[in-house]
Amino acid sequence: MSVSAPSLTDHVADIAAGAQVSGAHVTAAHWLKGTLALALADGGVLLVRDGATETASAHPDSGILVAVGDGARLVSGGDDGRVVATGADGRSSELAQAKSGGWIDALALHGDGSVAYASGRNVVARDAKGREKILAAPSTARGLAFAPKGYRLAVAHYNGVSLWYPNLETPPEFIEWKGSHIDVTWSPDGRFVVSTMQENALHGWRLQPDRGHMRMSGYPAKVRSLSWSADGKWLATSGAEAAIVWPFDSKEGPTGKAPRECGVRPARVSRVAFHPKAPVLAVGYEDGCVLLVRFTDASELLVRPAVKGSAISALAWDTSGGRLAFGCADGQAGLLSLPA
Repeated sequence: MSVSAPSLTDHVADIAAGAQVSGAHVTAAHWLKGTLALALADGGVLLVRDGATETASAHPDSGILVAVGDGARLVSGGDDGRVVATGADGRSSELAQAKSGGWIDALALHGDGSVAYASGRNVVARDAKGREKILAAPSTARGLAFAPKGYRLAVAHYNGVSLWYPNLETPPEFIEWKGSHIDVTWSPDGRFVVSTMQENALHGWRLQPDRGHMRMSGYPAKVRSLSWSADGKWLATSGAEAAIVWPFDSKEGPTGKAPRECGVRPARVSRVAFHPKAPVLAVGYEDGCVLLVRFTDASELLVRPAVKGSAISALAWDTSGGRLAFGCADGQAGLLSLPA
C-alpha cells in the first residue's frame, strides 16, 4: 500500500468486544438490521447499537465456534453442542442440540428461516416449521451452504461435496475431488459450487452446463474466508499476501484465467468482504490492518493500521454498505461509518 494513500481511520469507532472481560477473540460479525452482533469465543454475543453495547450470554461457560446471520438473528454453534439464536433485543433461545454431544462444526441459514448444522458426520437440516432431517455424511462434515434458490444443501467433507435436498427422499448427489474439503459456497446464480481445501487450494464444480472441474491453487496458506461480489462475477479469497479474486463472469468460471490480486501487503489476508452494492472489497490482514480496495482501479483506503497481535478475524458490511464492522483475535473490534 502506498504511504500516501488516503485514510478513513478518523471515521472508525473502536469497540472493546471480548477485551472487556476475557480478551476473547471475535469469532464472527453480522448485522441484525441496524444492530451489529459480534460472536465471541467466550460464548457471549456483543450487540452494538447507536454507540451502546449489550452482551447476550448465548453459550454460558462455553465457546462459540461458528456463527451465521440472516439480518434478523445471529445463529451460533458452540463447543457445548448447542445451536442458539440471538436477536437484536438480546434474547437468546436454543434451536437445537447435537444428539451426539459433540461440538457444532458448521452452520448454514436459508432465506426461509431454515437452519442446518453439523456435528461430526451428522448433518441436521431444520426447516422453518421445525421439522428435521438427518444426513450421515461420508466423513466429518466441515462446511455447509444452502443454495441461493431452492431447498438444497451443500456439505463439504473428505473427497468431495454432497448436494442434498433435505425435503426429498432421494440420496444426495456426490461431486468428487480427492482430498479434504473444508468450507463450501455457492455462486449467487447457483451455477458453481466452490470448496476450500486442506492443501492450500480451492476446488470448484460447474453444475451448469456440465460437471466440469475448476482447480484454483498456488496459495501459501489455507483459504478460510470467501466473499462473492454483488454481481456474482468475482470470488474474493484469503490465504495470500493479497486478496486473490477469481473471475466467474463466464460459463467456464475461472478455468484458464488468472486471478486478480488486490491489496498487496507484507502480511497474509485473513478475511475478505465485498461491499453489498459497489465494486469495493474490504480486506483484513493477520497483522491487524484493514483496507478498502476499489475494484475498478485498485485504489486503496486505509481503515485500520497494523496492530501487533490483533489479527482480523471478522468483517461485515451492513445491508446499505454504509458501515463496515471488523473484529480481531485479541477481542478488539471497530466500526467504520463511511462519510457521505
